Amino acid sequence: MLELSLHILDLAENSVRAGAKKVFISLTEDTIQNSISIEIEDDGSGMTEEMLKKIADPFFTTKTVRKVGLGIPMFAHAVKRAEGTLTIASKVGEGTKIAANFTLHHIDRQPLGDIGSTLVTLIAGNMGVDFIYRHRHDDQEYVLDTRDIKNEIGAVPIYHADVLHFIREHIKEGLQEIEAEV
Repeated sequence: MLELSLHILDLAENSVRAGAKKVFISLTEDTIQNSISIEIEDDGSGMTEEMLKKIADPFFTTKTVRKVGLGIPMFAHAVKRAEGTLTIASKVGEGTKIAANFTLHHIDRQPLGDIGSTLVTLIAGNMGVDFIYRHRHDDQEYVLDTRDIKNEIGAVPIYHADVLHFIREHIKEGLQEIEAEV
């Protein structure tokens, strides 16, 4: 994966596979501290201590369709290349939180990529899950909460093409307003 948005997509999909009904995605750009942080927190099934110990091993996976799990090891490698830190906390029955911090202007930090497409993909493919995306750029903030959108659109499905188009444009305009990396 060449962009952070693709790592976010992979990690959020892990949350969905773990039975999450709410996935919080937070991205914070701090130009003064020269840092960028990504947090993904869910209310899924969580992991045991044993699973947490093995999570960075590419030959460990809970998936039954293949014998390798490269998502978290690849994300961990991206964090390490940019001299960042990665923490994973999880409790069975309560969920998981993954937090990564990078040096914002590190030469080896991957670009953010198309976060709008990532969020639209998550929303379109997972109707029963609520996604809350918070993006901070210094002292400005943009928030997208699918619970609010679902309340606003009523009986119209959130995966409807017009709704997804609206969401994509909303994200684009919101991130431009706060001068976020796009």
